[in-house]
Amino acid sequence: MAPGLVATTDLGRVEAPVTFKAYLMCAFASFGGYDIGYINSVFGMQFFIHTFTGLPYPPATPKEQFVLSASDTALITSILSAGTFFGAIIAGDVADFIGRRPTIIAGCMIFIVGIILQTASTGVSLLSAGRFIAGLGVGFESAIVILFMSEIAPKKVRGALVSGYQFCITIGILLASCVDYATENRMDSGSYRIPMAVQFLWALILAGGIAWLPESPRYFVKRGKVERAQRSLAKLRGQPVESEYIQQELTEIIANHEYELELVPQNGYFASWANCFKGSLWDGRSNLRRTILGTSLQMMQQWTGVNFIFYFGTRFFQQLNTISNPFLISLITTLVNVCSTPISFWTIERFGRRPLLIWGALAMLSCQFIVAIIGSAVPASNTAATSAMIAFICLSIAAFASTWGPAAWVVIGETFPLPIRSRGVGLSTASNWLWNCILAVISPYFVDKQYGNLGPKVFFVWGGLCTCACVYAYFLVPETKGLTLEQVDKMLEETTPRTSAKWRPTTTFASEMGMTADGKLKDDLITKVERSGSAF
Repeated sequence: MAPGLVATTDLGRVEAPVTFKAYLMCAFASFGGYDIGYINSVFGMQFFIHTFTGLPYPPATPKEQFVLSASDTALITSILSAGTFFGAIIAGDVADFIGRRPTIIAGCMIFIVGIILQTASTGVSLLSAGRFIAGLGVGFESAIVILFMSEIAPKKVRGALVSGYQFCITIGILLASCVDYATENRMDSGSYRIPMAVQFLWALILAGGIAWLPESPRYFVKRGKVERAQRSLAKLRGQPVESEYIQQELTEIIANHEYELELVPQNGYFASWANCFKGSLWDGRSNLRRTILGTSLQMMQQWTGVNFIFYFGTRFFQQLNTISNPFLISLITTLVNVCSTPISFWTIERFGRRPLLIWGALAMLSCQFIVAIIGSAVPASNTAATSAMIAFICLSIAAFASTWGPAAWVVIGETFPLPIRSRGVGLSTASNWLWNCILAVISPYFVDKQYGNLGPKVFFVWGGLCTCACVYAYFLVPETKGLTLEQVDKMLEETTPRTSAKWRPTTTFASEMGMTADGKLKDDLITKVERSGSAF
């Protein structure tokens, strides 16, 4: 049994001061950024098209026909998201069984297998199989990296540190664009195999960094290993085990976990899954409400349409005949994405999650409607109009990268109570990839000349969906800035999304669950938590 844990009555002293070690640990964890962007420019490479379609090079094949078919484009793009969908759902169970760190490392190993198959491919079938397997690994990483970082990050900088995950994704996309740009004119298999093989970098950095970090103390509490949770928290906060900071924070984690178990007991594997969907939409304690919030928020992130540019931007820019080098324009859009994301490191803690989502959606819908209007009203041969469209597309990407890109991940990491957190984050991440897959399947048909042929008018679609995202954020997304994960639970019980920013804690779970006269958590409660930890 752990030493007596002190239950705090001073609500302002729940966590230890933030140290450089905390930043360094989360920096390693945030290297879950994986390369989703390389395929964009690969679709426009002549050697790739020739190899995977068998078409003779132009001018033997007319330039407008020398492209991968819309069906193959949709399959190759979306199959990664399909694999990620299943990986994210599975990852929640694995993370509860073997831990957060081993699950992330396992995801890296699966991802590497997928990379090998992709790099060896010379046809659509093997390439698609490799992307599906890589997607399974990405599902492990994308769900559990967010979960892990949210559980270990200090509350004062949790939003900024979790935003680092999105930043690493943008760096991965930029790196892919740079490599694509460097290899686009090669007339051998290196033109597409080099960009594919570069993905090894992310898997190696992530696996190596995670192996160095301590396990999440909240995982140990969930498994009933209170002493190990205490040691892990001490390492994370850079404080001695007997520190009052460590005692207070761990006491609140334990008390919150037991409180949640009393609300919704864990009675076996399938019952624990069913707990994610218990309650009503109007009950602040409801797990169903939180699950719907997490899954719908990730759906809305995909509805913003930013991945249309990162997946199909090169082909879209090729259709704008006034652009001489669409590969360069795609590289510029990814550079904008990278440079804009760090803005969120400050704004997400200064202004909060909710304002970023509302104003970010408003900025995106404005830019996207302007692109659609210009593209509809001005001939495609007008160079100035094309330049204006590219400028507003870049502004829309900047708005996404500094708001919805990181903020949606931050919110889902903070929304769920500990008993269902891994599954809730997994379901939310799976929702992200499900909609990523759906949009990847249908988007090529929007702009393909044989089907929708919308051209710039496709931004009417994305602008309309961003309008939905703006309304959604205003009415349904709560503010979680400056709260511990346990305080977020209490806030969701006692307030509504539109009044959540004014909420302040007035009590602790430790005080509600019971203290001895000298302020220590009752030993029988600790024993109860240790015994309950055997449940999967």
